Amino acid sequence: MADFTQIWTEKYRPKKLDEMINQEHVVARLKAFVQDRSIPHMLFAGPPGTGKTTAAICLAMELFGEHWRENYMETNASDERGIDVIRSKIKDFARTKPIGGDFKIIFLDEADALTRDAQQALRRTMEIFSNTCRFILSCNYSSKIIEPIQSRTVVFRFRPFTDQDIIKMLRKIAESEGLQVDENAYAAIAEIAAGDARYAINLLQAAAATDDHVTREDVYEASARAKPEEVEQLVNLALEGKFMQARELLLQLLIQKGVGGDLIIKEIHNQIVRSQKLSEREKAEIISVIGEHEFRMLEGATELIQLDALLAKLAGVKK
Repeated sequence: MADFTQIWTEKYRPKKLDEMINQEHVVARLKAFVQDRSIPHMLFAGPPGTGKTTAAICLAMELFGEHWRENYMETNASDERGIDVIRSKIKDFARTKPIGGDFKIIFLDEADALTRDAQQALRRTMEIFSNTCRFILSCNYSSKIIEPIQSRTVVFRFRPFTDQDIIKMLRKIAESEGLQVDENAYAAIAEIAAGDARYAINLLQAAAATDDHVTREDVYEASARAKPEEVEQLVNLALEGKFMQARELLLQLLIQKGVGGDLIIKEIHNQIVRSQKLSEREKAEIISVIGEHEFRMLEGATELIQLDALLAKLAGVKK
């Protein structure tokens, strides 16, 4: 029986740099820093769930051994994004003497959420305490980090995981937890996760909550997403001019199955891109319309009305 007393993302988080997957270009350079027993200030940039936090923890564990917790502080800049946290919490940790090492490590997660004033204060703090403290900044978008900080850090760019990497990782977890997972369930998780290893593991744990045999249906139910074939049918009905039938299927997805409108419109986009029934020009025009309706939904417009309008425009494409 699978163990649900722990969160699997933490249970199966790598403890050593060698255990990390898909980021060989990053791991090789970090291992060289470990060998030299010194690191520069660093900036980890990349999409969520690609191993940025894990890399920082593994680096600290290999540098400091049993004292890694005393010499490592992690803070999330999206929670504490103002200048005060830089002037107090971070500065207080940075100025204290390291234990069993030459420096401490401060890992600042989601650093791109820091205000510009806070980033300017951080830049100065990095300069003053560089002898006793090294900073590792993590962000999704390096462009949101001010240039003075970027110029003071070594930038590492983390790549999204490939489907093969995610499936390989999930197989190991399934074997350890005694799960039987269908091949098409692995493929569904990899497709839904879109390179995010953390989300893939969480989705596997959620899908396995009711049964040790995980099917494709379990995956889509746990993720609250529509199956691609359902959205494909929706799009085909609309393109054939069968607006009311398409709308009826849309209502089933939204109301009966509880699929979010944002997820439906993203899958409509995927189906349009893959469609063999549309010309390149028609695809370009429809994708432009999809982008407009998704923007309206993100701004607070009613999902049903926006998706209805999108289906109506799809129904008029062939005419």
